[in-house]
Amino acid sequence: MTGRLRFTAPRLPGAMGLLLLSFLLVQTSQAAEPTPVIAANAEQRNWSTPLEALGTLRADESVTLSATVTEIVSAINFEDNERVEAGELLIRLDDNEVQAELRAAQATRLERNNVLQRSTQLQSRNMAPRADVEDNRARLQQIDAQIEAIRAQLADYHIKAPFDGVVGFRDISQGALVTPGMDLVTLDKLDTMKLDFSVPAVYLSALRKGLPLTATTASYPETTFMGHISSLGTRVDPVTRTIAVRASLPNPELLLRPGMLMEVTLEREPRQALVLPEEALIASGNQQYVLTIDATNGNLVQRRQVTLGERRAGVVEITAGLDPGDLVVSHGVQQVREGDRVSILGIDDGSVDVSELLRRSRTAPPEADA
Repeated sequence: MTGRLRFTAPRLPGAMGLLLLSFLLVQTSQAAEPTPVIAANAEQRNWSTPLEALGTLRADESVTLSATVTEIVSAINFEDNERVEAGELLIRLDDNEVQAELRAAQATRLERNNVLQRSTQLQSRNMAPRADVEDNRARLQQIDAQIEAIRAQLADYHIKAPFDGVVGFRDISQGALVTPGMDLVTLDKLDTMKLDFSVPAVYLSALRKGLPLTATTASYPETTFMGHISSLGTRVDPVTRTIAVRASLPNPELLLRPGMLMEVTLEREPRQALVLPEEALIASGNQQYVLTIDATNGNLVQRRQVTLGERRAGVVEITAGLDPGDLVVSHGVQQVREGDRVSILGIDDGSVDVSELLRRSRTAPPEADA
């Protein structure tokens, strides 16, 4: 006996059928809802091509003060790392002998001046020859020259600060015997620092006096120091083919010290550039794309090819494909396709972390119905 086999689809129970229908309706409703994303504006910023180098700090002015005579220290007028002013007396050597010579010379001058006055009065009465007056005047000038010489000698016993700065450690004591050439104390001017580094000569055309730069050091990893080129070397090293560059860095808080190593970044070719967060890029082979948001058409997403320039930490230069002010998807690009509509949770301008933008979007009050 032959016959046809018939297959009958099993019927779902009523409750299960309703559940499946509800699930499909929910999925359809969810698919129609805009996808939440975080957006960013293409904006113009100051931009430059960086050139990195390593440099060593030097004090703006630096000197090691020493003695020029052999004598005993009679007074010390500074403490370790004390800020001093130009002309301030730092160390006094025993100058009693020279002071005595000065007093004797001053007494001799007083005597010779009196003699000159008497001879001048007598000559005015024709009671003394004019030659005596000239001789007495010459003797007075001679003692004046001796006094100037003694005072100049006396300056060797007074060690003064030649400029405003910060003294180093005090390594001598009162009563110590010092000799000519003996180091007494260091003095550094630290409110402005010199930063010396070398740059390959191929970049010489891009270097100029006043070119801005930034510098960092491991001693203060969270601080960026601003400066500018103050001078360029006059010769290129024939071995390394580099040119010496000196920059000036303000140091008002005296954080920097001579001898510190710094990482230097020169800001070459300053210009205005259109930039975006790197998270907005979509790579496809050798091409780069972004998802733009048309706010005038219900936040419709469109895919657009862009041309990239230079990259920085977290941002990239756009040389073609976008205009200033264009709105693009920066976070959520993997959940959005061209033709979708999105809801913007926040605008990433680099000033607030993405997690903070999400928190704000969750705590924002709902918009009132029209």
